[in-house]
Amino acid sequence: MNNDLVKLSAESVNLWFGSKQVLKNINIDFAPNQVTALIGPSGCGKSTLLRAFNRMHDLSPDARIEGKLVLEGQDLYDGHFSATQVRRRIGMVFQKANPFPKSIYENINYGLKINDIPKAERKGIIENALKESYIWDELKTELDKPATRLSGGQQQRLCIARAVALRPEVILMDEPCSALDPLSTLKIEELIVKLKKDYTIVIVTHNMQQAQRVADKTVFMYLGEVIEEGETKELFNNPKNELTGNYVKGRFG
Repeated sequence: MNNDLVKLSAESVNLWFGSKQVLKNINIDFAPNQVTALIGPSGCGKSTLLRAFNRMHDLSPDARIEGKLVLEGQDLYDGHFSATQVRRRIGMVFQKANPFPKSIYENINYGLKINDIPKAERKGIIENALKESYIWDELKTELDKPATRLSGGQQQRLCIARAVALRPEVILMDEPCSALDPLSTLKIEELIVKLKKDYTIVIVTHNMQQAQRVADKTVFMYLGEVIEEGETKELFNNPKNELTGNYVKGRFG
């Protein structure tokens, strides 16, 4: 892929936890302003790859990574970036909404404070983040209420607002809808499609219909390897690999 068309990439990435190899020679390019879905059975390495981009494995003493994880030509592990700097440029939304035990306002303000965003700018940034995340109209009169009292779908959209407030370049989403009801899922999916105008988005999902609804590109992983990748419609309708075909058609296991 032309370098102008690559925002984020994994280049010959291998990852171990102790003696167990979890990722095997991963090579993937993620284009700017696209949604890429990572699909595959549980334990195939999808979430591990996502967390590697966000430097989450820095917290695991037995994790070892070889190869390059690259954002706009810069190796995220070469010593020029701290984990905090990486996470400002690459936001992450987890499977289970994880609002802080603070007010709705402070949930977003906290990240702005620790990243030294001037106080005078924060109120506008928080309002914009909530608007971008399709939740301002629901919450604008309740910003001082505890975030933990929100519904699951609202909590997840608040967590997305918390991520976009820092204006990252990439947003990683690890099964963001798996704990949500169908209506909340639909709202998050609409939000994902809307956000790609301003962000590069990578989503891990077990929901094949969701991948087809939101993703421009889909990557199928199995046992720590990339088996097939391509335009979503093409991968689902004309898979080139038998394993991919079996997985997307539900004939797996």
